[in-house]
Amino acid sequence: MTGQLRAGQFRAVLDGEGIVALPGVHDALSARLAERAGFEAVFTSGFGIAASTLGLPDLGMLSMAENVDRIDRIAGSVDVPLVADADTGYGSAVNVRRTVGECLDAGVAGIILEDQAWPKRCGHMDEKRVVPAAEGVQRIRAAADVREERDEDLVIVGRTDARAVHGLDDAIERGRAYADAGADVVFVEAPESRAELERVAGEIDAPTFANVVDGGKTPELSADELDEIGFDIAVYPLSALFAATRAMQDAYETLAEAGTTESVDGVSFEAFEEVVDADGYRELERRYAPEE
Repeated sequence: MTGQLRAGQFRAVLDGEGIVALPGVHDALSARLAERAGFEAVFTSGFGIAASTLGLPDLGMLSMAENVDRIDRIAGSVDVPLVADADTGYGSAVNVRRTVGECLDAGVAGIILEDQAWPKRCGHMDEKRVVPAAEGVQRIRAAADVREERDEDLVIVGRTDARAVHGLDDAIERGRAYADAGADVVFVEAPESRAELERVAGEIDAPTFANVVDGGKTPELSADELDEIGFDIAVYPLSALFAATRAMQDAYETLAEAGTTESVDGVSFEAFEEVVDADGYRELERRYAPEE
């Protein structure tokens, strides 16, 4: 399925009734598992890709090329739409144009662009910096221009990290400006209370996006609770990554201490083969086997 078709598919999901809950994925395997669980779309986080690709924190270590390469592989592994975290766009508005084009070539349905200054960091870390609001607007305008020039249906999520730097009033004003510049969805990162979440959803006249990070600054509300507040998208970016990290830690520590993994609880060999569609590829091998 092309990115254009996936973008249309994602817009249809957004236009449906109720909130859209999206799981964070960080590689092709996690994306396939999310799709098998029944999600209608998935999204990537820079945090998850930096950790799984580089083994490094989300502190601006991930390059555009590294991020797009992983996004491309994820998009190609599933049939559901992918919303990709493109960090700041990796430079000026001109760099944003290239980043958006690369993500479109990778087949994404949506893209998240933020207004942090480089090097950026995870939205739930301290000591963030943001660019002037006018520069954030130009980033969104550049993305919207590429969308129009390529006649794409890309969903643009305009993210602001200004809550931690200048306060919630400024973050809401930036969110409104990003919507005016072409963002389809507004993402105010890291509100710190339910009351702040209610202000974001109630004071921005555009679809809104809530980011629920395990152990982060925002209250860990369910999708139903965020729906009641008025959000249109709720994302859970790191829950699967943290769960997988714990499972791998336990497996490696058990092997190191006991010399065996007999007590480690995991999926069976056969169940894993089903996840990666081994039988489907065996069928392809039979189809193209040389005739006797």
